Amino acid sequence: MSSAVITAGAHPAQTDLAEPHMAETLALLGLAVEYVRAEGDTLYHRDDQGGERAVLDLVGAFGATILGHHDPDVVAYAKSLLDARLPVYAQFSLHPYADAVARRLNRVLEREFGEAEPYFAVFANSGAEANEIALKHAELDRVTRLADLRESLRANRARARTALAEGRAALADDALAAFGVADADALLEAAERAEAEHLSAPPVLLALEGSFHGKLVGSVQLTHNPSFRLPFSSLAARCEFVPADRPDELARIVQGARRTVFDFALDARIIRLVERDVPVFCAFVLEPIQGEAGIRALTEEAARTIQRVCASVGCPIVVDEVQSGMGRSGSFFASAGIGLRGDYYTLAKSLGGGVAKAAVTLVRASRYRRDFDLIHSSTYAKDGFSTRIAGKVIDLLEADGGAAYRVAAERGAALMTELRAVQAEYPDVVKDVRGRGLMVGLEFHDQTESAAPEIRERADMFGYFASGYLMRAHAIRIFPTASAVHTLRFEPSIRLADADIARTGAALRDLCGVLRAQDAARLLGL
Repeated sequence: MSSAVITAGAHPAQTDLAEPHMAETLALLGLAVEYVRAEGDTLYHRDDQGGERAVLDLVGAFGATILGHHDPDVVAYAKSLLDARLPVYAQFSLHPYADAVARRLNRVLEREFGEAEPYFAVFANSGAEANEIALKHAELDRVTRLADLRESLRANRARARTALAEGRAALADDALAAFGVADADALLEAAERAEAEHLSAPPVLLALEGSFHGKLVGSVQLTHNPSFRLPFSSLAARCEFVPADRPDELARIVQGARRTVFDFALDARIIRLVERDVPVFCAFVLEPIQGEAGIRALTEEAARTIQRVCASVGCPIVVDEVQSGMGRSGSFFASAGIGLRGDYYTLAKSLGGGVAKAAVTLVRASRYRRDFDLIHSSTYAKDGFSTRIAGKVIDLLEADGGAAYRVAAERGAALMTELRAVQAEYPDVVKDVRGRGLMVGLEFHDQTESAAPEIRERADMFGYFASGYLMRAHAIRIFPTASAVHTLRFEPSIRLADADIARTGAALRDLCGVLRAQDAARLLGL
């Protein structure tokens, strides 16, 4: 390292070089903890004397540990894979274990949705990448349909031109009026110009307000939070955001973005203009339960509206089940609970069983483009370790007739009962409790008008300070989201015990007492 580089900032020995701002923020919030061990719903860190301190983990790696940390069956299987010296990376070869995972997932789709049509699987490493694969494939499909339309339009225009020149056909009476031109040649030229303009327009993406689909170049365009998205808005296609509580707005948005072109159709010696839709919509990407928005579940009515409008314009639906899938909602796919059927499904997080990075994009067979297999690839996707782990996790969830899903529903109901009891005792502090299964949100009343100036001034980070208090006072790990800072989100594993729920309720009652008293010193650790 040159001396110029060293003197440009703080000395490396005095400054964290891996995300230093994050480290400073964690310290400010009282969350600067290094965890050294994990098991079930418990994380362990060292105290000042070097001893282990247990922390109840209700974050659940934002939905990645449905089976808990270091599930014994997953760990034993992972060890057996490593001991067997199975190849981890063997690209451009056969991967029957990946096909086995795809078949397991298709059986689940058939059971939960009654789907007879198969879905092809494209493997990835993360939820953001799985969503980008869905977008990339949907755009390949759109561009292919666009090319087919362009070829058809040009062929039909050429036939019309020839038929007119040879006197074998005449224009329909209203044809010239469509473009406001005086003769056939001008009409053909105007149609060609309009075709070039409309068929070269960039794609339109659709997502819900409050959405979160990743922070990569493409997926961040679908993430509603402006602080995540706007600095990078010039890097990808625009996205129209639909209010989740007003899905009828979708029809208006779609109509505004819709594009059509005129085709020439020869019918009994008459050439008529036929309006055809341009495939301008790449995809509608949505979560059946929004995590980043503060645990907000899509309704059945909204799902029906979205499916109807998208079908009317041929817009594929990408169902992002990265957080809500893998049984967390009480069924393998949360979308099954509201009858939302996707052309694509994305899974990640818990698919890796808490020990591997695994993700997959499922594509409906009638939309699948076979050449995608060759034009898309990823070095670490479909590797021999994480993909086999994914298969093991699916088997564990499906065991005993899907007992894990029933447990998720029951544990989630018990947690919500406790949180609603807290709300009933502190209605002036807790605004709402909502969720499904083991995706639960507890929303506090807005603190921007707090009587305590220290709380009021920090209201934009309120949930993080509340999390810091729960960590300091009760050794409970929980976070809000960057888009819903007054809502704590709970995503523990199916191992969550009654004692853990009771402990959580007691800690929240203490926090609510602090907030009712507007005790800024205790809340903020001043």
